[in-house]
Amino acid sequence: MPLLTEDFKQKLISIVGPENVEDSQSARLVFSYDATPLYQSMPDCVVAPRNTEEVAEIVKLCNEHKIPIVPRGSGTNLSGGTSPVNGGIVLHFRHMNRILELDEENLTVTVQPGVITQHLIEFVERKGLFYPPDPSSMKISTIGGNISENSGGLRGLKYGVTKDYVLGLEVVLANGGIIRTGGKLAKDVAGYDLTKLIVGSEGTLGIVTEATLKLLPKPKTKKTLLALYDDIDRAAETVSKIIASRIIPATLEFLDQPTLKAVEDFAKIGLPTDAKAVLLIEQDGDAETVQKDMEKIENICYEQHAISVQTAKSEQEAHALSAARRSALSALARLKPTTILEDATVPRSQVAAMVKAINEIAEKYDVTIATFGHAGDGNLHPTCTTDIRDKEEMERVEKAFAEIFEKAIELGGTITGEHGVGQMKAPYLEWQLGEEGIRVMKQIKQALDPNNILNPGKIFAKETRKRVILHRS
Repeated sequence: MPLLTEDFKQKLISIVGPENVEDSQSARLVFSYDATPLYQSMPDCVVAPRNTEEVAEIVKLCNEHKIPIVPRGSGTNLSGGTSPVNGGIVLHFRHMNRILELDEENLTVTVQPGVITQHLIEFVERKGLFYPPDPSSMKISTIGGNISENSGGLRGLKYGVTKDYVLGLEVVLANGGIIRTGGKLAKDVAGYDLTKLIVGSEGTLGIVTEATLKLLPKPKTKKTLLALYDDIDRAAETVSKIIASRIIPATLEFLDQPTLKAVEDFAKIGLPTDAKAVLLIEQDGDAETVQKDMEKIENICYEQHAISVQTAKSEQEAHALSAARRSALSALARLKPTTILEDATVPRSQVAAMVKAINEIAEKYDVTIATFGHAGDGNLHPTCTTDIRDKEEMERVEKAFAEIFEKAIELGGTITGEHGVGQMKAPYLEWQLGEEGIRVMKQIKQALDPNNILNPGKIFAKETRKRVILHRS
């Protein structure tokens, strides 16, 4: 771990002021971990810049002294992506939290990285506009963090993920240089797409200090229904049937019975815990289209042997159902000391096969795994409740998740759909990209950050894990 000299700390203070440089044990401890339970590393100090120019000066100083920098929002990421594994500085954006401009003519909003996602959503909706990306952590997650991880959410099926709404960025590079990418444009093919390169790069290629985001008109109508099943495979198969019928719901969520029981115990809104699985389905748009789509969806659910299909009777009831789904991780986290939430993603047509495989793998390794997720876009969240102090069980948990990742790849999927690679997925990345893919990514990293100061220790593993399954019959 780098030890920051007194001279270095004084230079930081001269840039941001003494109140914005914290190196007490308690301050460092707060920023030593994120929402991933397996990783914790202490930074040397926490620095809170007030503007882009201060970020650039901090980065120049760190680059000169080869001090690692970890940019961070609220730390809600689930891949160990903001744990300062090599020490150094955590750059916290609590001061850079303003909505800078709402451009109603171009349907864009420009924000600083520390803006809370839900605050932005509520702000634009008051103007009759709509920012679709809605990660479950949106009450506390920041736009900068969403951009770093390319976050998804419940509305990802119909509306896409964060990258689909980032039009332009202001980015501080590893040498302290400042670039602007993109802008308020519907079309722009001038050179490499640097905006898309930065989105999802987990703070390893540059530090986002400003973002211009695309907005949509706010949908006029929304309806929500809950379909109950006594057969988990039937629920999963319904997902494919709905998409195959050329209907794209705004939300198409899957919860298995263990998740359902945990959520009801947590939210207490009267969810039917005797069901083996449920689908939470929302559609939005003009009233006539929404009504027709929901009638078709209800018929498909019954054709797939749903035991009940209930439409929310009020906006409050619909909101309660969505809020309950968003609480799934918090609800499951109450069951055991350690909760590991993953996000293996497969093509939508393979959701049923993936759900079945997760259950078989959990039984094979004798571990407890509940499954929920954005089934409409194939993004499932197998979630293991365990205890990190039980080393023997943790070995089985690790083997189970490794096999889940391999199964996802075998089905044409990915090891991560929205959580990022961070530390947790790094040992498995080569399984998906191959040696050449990893080599290309490392060359990009080396070109933009030759001293490896930007969030080091993430994405690239020291060693790739061996495959769990060498041959399948």
